[in-house]
Amino acid sequence: MGEPERPGAEPWVPADAGIDELREASQSCRGCELWKDATQAVFGDGDDRARIMLVGEQPGDREDLAGEPFVGPAGRVLDEALAVAGIPRGSVYLTNAVKHFRFQPRGKRRIHEKPTVAHINACHAWLEAESRVVDPDVVVCLGTTAARAVLGRTVRIGQERGRPQRHGGVLVVVTVHPSSVIRIREDDARAAARAELAADLREAARAAKRA
Repeated sequence: MGEPERPGAEPWVPADAGIDELREASQSCRGCELWKDATQAVFGDGDDRARIMLVGEQPGDREDLAGEPFVGPAGRVLDEALAVAGIPRGSVYLTNAVKHFRFQPRGKRRIHEKPTVAHINACHAWLEAESRVVDPDVVVCLGTTAARAVLGRTVRIGQERGRPQRHGGVLVVVTVHPSSVIRIREDDARAAARAELAADLREAARAAKRA
């Protein structure tokens, strides 16, 4: 028999809390099994009154150890794309759909493993709480996991990327996760992917100005 279904994050999310209180409370979350092997919950960071909120998939190895989002290789790619788009990193709020690192041990290494829909759903209350506090004009979904968490449905990046769409009270812009850029081996293709990511972020900034 499998492990019994867990309740999701709701019992651990304090009502009407600010970002600092939410961040502290997230360390006690037992809404899914991922907390058992992760070093810590990695909560969002940045301007908690930002007009643009960026949502990624989950913390990676570096983020799990540091306790901060987007500080590893994918974070460097994102920083470069934000700079090209003219968006100061300090002006946005950065978070992930899933707050604990899911991985498979391989020797001394921890290999990233994509979170399941159950993990996305279990963690959704944290993302909702962050969105309530930050109240952004635009949410940028970095990759399919983030898009699923924000839009509540399966998303094909190639069909929806870069064009703002209304969802609830915010505009949502879907783009790739920065880690996908790193995986491209050919220099020209990787450079083009970086430029496309920056263009999507630039479109998000335009949408925020229009909001």
